[in-house]
Amino acid sequence: MAADMLSTVVKPIHKEGYKFISIFAAVTVLLFLIWQPLGWVGVGLTVWCYYFFRDPERQTPMREGLLVSPADGVISLIEPAVPPAELGMGDHPLTRVSVFMNVFNCHVNRAPIGGTITSIAYRPGKFLNASLDKASVDNERNSLAIEMADGRKIAVVQIAGLVARRILCEVEEGQSLATGARFGMIRFGSRVDVYLPEGVAPLVALGQTMISAETVIADLASTEPRRMAQAR
Repeated sequence: MAADMLSTVVKPIHKEGYKFISIFAAVTVLLFLIWQPLGWVGVGLTVWCYYFFRDPERQTPMREGLLVSPADGVISLIEPAVPPAELGMGDHPLTRVSVFMNVFNCHVNRAPIGGTITSIAYRPGKFLNASLDKASVDNERNSLAIEMADGRKIAVVQIAGLVARRILCEVEEGQSLATGARFGMIRFGSRVDVYLPEGVAPLVALGQTMISAETVIADLASTEPRRMAQAR
């Protein structure tokens, strides 16, 4: 039981986080030397930094055709939109599902579905609030096109936010990914968009809380219409 309790508190850390946790901890020591109450503020910020870079294991549903969330967070937008031009996926609008991550969410991004990465395109830009619709056009972003076994493609776009200053992509073109596999992260607070194949309806609703690699966004084998939700 003690081991189970410990595992709920102590989480694996993404390699990107170690240097930041060390910096926060060093500053905390200095704050204690200056004034003890400031030191305790530093302790709180160091704990926050640790949890920001957490990288927990996830249980990914494996039935063929399921498309899962690429990020922890909340569905902020569901609307038709043209995929980023740099991916070369045409100018026909597809259903875009946006997952907004705040500074308390886990920021490790995962592949929404298995396939081969056919294109990766980085584009510099602004750092507007990532929850805004125009952030997908104006903000710094990194876009991936993933081709599935049946030849269809989806687009996954990492979008920087108001305080996000680095998009990390840890995969390469031509690489194969399994559903739920890690492919990068965004520092600190951001958004990930998924462009569904034509004719596929989202099985999530605005405001719904998502768990990366676990929550199903869509079922490519289903003809079920788009779902709606009501707050309770």
